[in-house]
Amino acid sequence: MQTTLSEDARRLPRAEEAESILRSCVHCGFCNATCPTYQLLGDELDGPRGRIYLIKQVLEGNEVTRKTQEHLDRCLSCRNCETTCPSGVDYHNLLDIGRAVVDAAVPRPLGQRLLRQGLRGVLPNPGLFKGLLSSGQVFRALLPNTLQVKLPGNVHPAKPRPTTRHARQVLMLEGCVQPSLSPNTNAAAARVLDRLGISVTTNRETGCCGAVDYHLDAQAAGLERARRNIDAWWPSIESGAEAIVQTASGCGAFVKEYGHLLRTDPAYADKAKRVSALAKDLVEVLRDEPLDKLGVNSDQRLAFHCPCTLQHAQKLGGAVEAILTNLGFNLTAVPDSHLCCGSAGTYSLTQPELSRQLRDNKLNALESEHPDVIVTANIGCQSHLNGAGRTPVRHWIELIEAALP
Repeated sequence: MQTTLSEDARRLPRAEEAESILRSCVHCGFCNATCPTYQLLGDELDGPRGRIYLIKQVLEGNEVTRKTQEHLDRCLSCRNCETTCPSGVDYHNLLDIGRAVVDAAVPRPLGQRLLRQGLRGVLPNPGLFKGLLSSGQVFRALLPNTLQVKLPGNVHPAKPRPTTRHARQVLMLEGCVQPSLSPNTNAAAARVLDRLGISVTTNRETGCCGAVDYHLDAQAAGLERARRNIDAWWPSIESGAEAIVQTASGCGAFVKEYGHLLRTDPAYADKAKRVSALAKDLVEVLRDEPLDKLGVNSDQRLAFHCPCTLQHAQKLGGAVEAILTNLGFNLTAVPDSHLCCGSAGTYSLTQPELSRQLRDNKLNALESEHPDVIVTANIGCQSHLNGAGRTPVRHWIELIEAALP
């Protein structure tokens, strides 16, 4: 795509990257065929190709409007288009660049600013989030339905974690909301890894991966969280930790971006690259281990929802399904399994109507062969799908842990 950046755009820190991405797009439109928002709305500007045009216009010096911001806001950042694109357009990085420019130029309405600031204040703070969640459970009946559906129903308490006893050790990012919404997920992962001779160590100095800030108009704050996590992990990395494990694929996808996002930071570029190389989704660790040692052989009927951050961002589609099938679980077929469930981080709160439509479509597909339970690999998807009150949704590692002899 022929592109001539304006003088102002050329002064942006990522101007060269933006221009390179824009030039790689060949206008084919294949991306629209798999874009969830284009499927729902049928508007060219609510598909990847249209959004690329909008960002191009902005970077070439054309007027930035509230409508431009709305079309960019409606993007789920699911990266389905990247999987589809024959030209390898690095869409999500272009979107990040474009959003930063647009958000700097177009002030949001007060209600939106308060919502986004509130989400940034609450979600990355596990203690505050847990307190508000407990209060919400007490006063559930008084809350509007939009908040009631966000409160978990049956929370499975965390089982005891094994002590650190193996030579092989991995770090684990605990996450922001997962310890409250699904407290047994990380405990189950630690117990399964322990059976395989791998001990999990946690670092209380780590915090939010940075994705919440980064995707809610505060990219600098998100990168500062990344730096703090790198500093917290670094002593353990130097001591030989073999991986930084994430059980939430959304967090994992962002940690794997640290190396790219901090590549121009002279103090952190090399460390960030190392951290991204060590970052592994739980399935990447387990698939290389002798899982027959676990003694699991279950024929439970499951539908697996593969999060966008696992299949499109981390390119791990099919990996969890292979493990579950090899362990005997009966996986049902899921039509259009490449499509987003509508969770997309905070999207279900910032774009609730579109998010509900996508959730219901996804649940119809997941339930089409009547599974006993739905499993997934990301707490955002798990909470969002559970909010419909239909088939229960859990993290896949919990089903494996429950089947251990």
